[in-house]
Amino acid sequence: MSVDLEPVIDSLKNEFPQDILNIKEYRGETTLLVSKEQISKICAYLKDELNFTFLADLTAVDYLEVKSPRYEVVYHIHRFGPECEENIRIRLKAELSEDDIKIDSVTPVWSGADWLEREVYDMFGIEFTGHPDLRRILMPEDYGPFPLRKDFDVRNREASKRSFEKALEEGAD
Repeated sequence: MSVDLEPVIDSLKNEFPQDILNIKEYRGETTLLVSKEQISKICAYLKDELNFTFLADLTAVDYLEVKSPRYEVVYHIHRFGPECEENIRIRLKAELSEDDIKIDSVTPVWSGADWLEREVYDMFGIEFTGHPDLRRILMPEDYGPFPLRKDFDVRNREASKRSFEKALEEGAD
């Protein structure tokens, strides 16, 4: 574990002893597997108490038939220090089962999460509870499947065809 991150990890373990499920380091990057039920509280703590003021990215992973739970929501969070060497990053992961693909929104913590959560919703179908405007951002609103899920059939054009035909009908009026 990075020397810079040791106090951060210790602080998180003290504040959320039951919710830090695993800690891994790989190639100098630290990843914490956290409880999905506490994600917004953990993120608020990181921002307010530990000065991780920048959400660099938020995405998801679908592990269809590779591992269970099937989904992970991944948060890349950055803390800026006065010197370049003091800038540190941490990655949080929260697992979601196929039966319950909902997680709290972190938009109240970082407003920049707004569009990132909408993209994850649009591409994976993961719902962010408490999001101010959770709707599709890339695909048409009436599009059924979620294109970044591993079970998405790229050869099936029916959803695209229905959406396109509906748009043509609405445009003709």
